[in-house]
Amino acid sequence: MNTIGENIRRLRKSHKYTQKDLAELLGVKPTTVASWEQGRNKPLMDKVTKLSNLFKISPTELIGKSLTIKPEEASDIQPTNMKSLSQSGMHAVHIPIIGTIACGTPILAEQNIEGYTTELFTEKPDGTLFVLRCQGDSMEPKIPNGATVVVREQPTVEDDEIAAVLVDDNTEATLKRIKHVGKQVMLMPENKKYDPILLNEENPGRILGKVIKVSYDL
Repeated sequence: MNTIGENIRRLRKSHKYTQKDLAELLGVKPTTVASWEQGRNKPLMDKVTKLSNLFKISPTELIGKSLTIKPEEASDIQPTNMKSLSQSGMHAVHIPIIGTIACGTPILAEQNIEGYTTELFTEKPDGTLFVLRCQGDSMEPKIPNGATVVVREQPTVEDDEIAAVLVDDNTEATLKRIKHVGKQVMLMPENKKYDPILLNEENPGRILGKVIKVSYDL
């Protein structure tokens, strides 16, 4: 039976990734990938899941119970649609995850960093970025329940852009499409069963940033 480190090395080579490429995709250091492949350490379950998704195999196969790639075959596999990160032109960005943001009835915003994730962009984005997990269905189908969004920190957005907004005296957060009406701001849901939220002097709010990317599992 192959070890998980041997499987990671063979799969990495078969997909033409360097240790640095794989590390950027997983949000770890290249030395961490090297320690896995050398058997000095093993990846935690969240990294096993990411590796399995990346290589399109089951976690059981990755752990070593039924991986079908043979050592002598690894260097010969050349997927026609796969390129290394450096060749693809994509940029891997390590971004902090900031709590959970509600898409339905606003919930208390968790402002502490829960962890980090790595997102790929065709062009390296400017500004300070953070990731929020979404709960609720007020932005469906554009942003489904359980999706994650990358937000670029900025105090204002244009009409029709989606923003992360703190409401109710900066204690609760929500995702909504923005519409300016005079000096007031309308927070517009995508789901028609929800009513817009009006921000004014009586019901203040603050825009945290603009949503620039949405990710979710099919």
